[in-house]
Amino acid sequence: MTSNENIDWSECPLVEIKAGVQSGTPVLRGTRLPVNAIVDNFDYGVSVAEISEQFEVPPDRILAIVTYAKSHRVAHTV
Repeated sequence: MTSNENIDWSECPLVEIKAGVQSGTPVLRGTRLPVNAIVDNFDYGVSVAEISEQFEVPPDRILAIVTYAKSHRVAHTV
């Protein structure tokens, strides 16, 4: 994700935002893993399988996050 993009996670059932979890950063539901860590790794060329292994999250959940992020990026002005 580039610095002039943002992702609207509001409709993703795999993501939750709680003020007391990672300071309100969107995380993978039921974990403390920020979803931007998944997206950033993928954007840097790390494969879904490698991200899955690194964060100990099933590959189908990683793929779902990446797919959602691709279709919900919102450009904003800086």
